[in-house]
Amino acid sequence: MSTFDDRERGFERKFALDQEQEFTASVRRNRALGQWAAGLMGLQGGHVDEYAQAVVKSDFELPGDEDVLRKVFEDLKGSGVTITEGEVRMKMAELLAQAREGVRKGD
Repeated sequence: MSTFDDRERGFERKFALDQEQEFTASVRRNRALGQWAAGLMGLQGGHVDEYAQAVVKSDFELPGDEDVLRKVFEDLKGSGVTITEGEVRMKMAELLAQAREGVRKGD
């Protein structure tokens, strides 16, 4: 086995770990986003967790974050919450940074 093969396997393991951590951070972000939006819509108790789970599931519809953004933004508007798409995007970015930090720390 050569040093090149070892390096290649190391890069592959690092890539797989990075992808797994990014997926975990994305799921955490979506759950937190759902909880945040549920609070804005006045949901309480088990309805908060149900809505957060629905937001997590919405991420599996299309690649990328647009499906999550669309769901949360439309649900907020439909509930009478005055908010812009940009504000939801900013909250998504904020929560993703927090989720990545939590994953990095092993929380």
